[in-house]
Amino acid sequence: MPDRNTIKIRRGFIDLPAAQIHFRHAGEGGRRPLVLIHASPASSRTLEPLLQAFASDRRVIAPDTLGNGDSTGPIEDGADISFFAETCMAALTQIGIGEFDLYGTHTGGSIAMEIAIAYPERVKGLILDGLGLYEPDFQTELLERYAPALKLDHQGMYLSWIWHFVRDTYMFWPWYRLDKEHRRPLGLPSPRVLHDKVVDVLKAAETYHHPYRAAMRNDKRARLPLLKVPTLAACAQDDMLARYFDEMAQLTPGGKAVLTKGIATPDALHDTVQAFRAFLDANA
Repeated sequence: MPDRNTIKIRRGFIDLPAAQIHFRHAGEGGRRPLVLIHASPASSRTLEPLLQAFASDRRVIAPDTLGNGDSTGPIEDGADISFFAETCMAALTQIGIGEFDLYGTHTGGSIAMEIAIAYPERVKGLILDGLGLYEPDFQTELLERYAPALKLDHQGMYLSWIWHFVRDTYMFWPWYRLDKEHRRPLGLPSPRVLHDKVVDVLKAAETYHHPYRAAMRNDKRARLPLLKVPTLAACAQDDMLARYFDEMAQLTPGGKAVLTKGIATPDALHDTVQAFRAFLDANA
């Protein structure tokens, strides 16, 4: 089995009638393909550690969700989560992916859940990594404040806003509540990680908010019980959405759930991948 660090990640584009989807991919082998769907507002770049870890024995595909990263195409105001799910499925079908396992985190989790509900004959195993089961008042607040539509300007105000938005999300939840009560214990990542994520958001400055808002509007409490494929409810212990993990696990059919160490360090990544592999292998 090849070492993760020797696995080369490749990139490509999938042409659809009304969009062009950028994706990262790696690996080959006899196991079912695995599709990874990232969190907003960045891109599939954030899932490269998982992509490399799983590509040792299977094909792994990680698309940029429409409106994020390098995926482009028209998105109507108010587009719901099924729109992003259908676009992702169209892209996978275009490159010949039939049956597959599926992982999604945060916004990507909402998209992955909708794919699994709509296409249970193709999704054979599903990992949902962190879902926000927001109460109505908080949901309304997030929709109003968390991901505003940005306007480009000659003064570059949007550039400063994006930098602080990305940076402050690591320090506060929600990012605009800059007080002790909402402080996160993580600390900042490296300048390189911040830079890369800021660049991803800059690419999608005028569209990043669409998938965010679709996920925030999505009634995950109503949708989770509709899943009919083997599903693992997961969340990193230091995730801001870990507060919803117990309820998420209770609502997920089958009762399979795991709190992980995340993927921020090599040791944490190893343990998390082991937990995910155990679930996928049980459904191989």
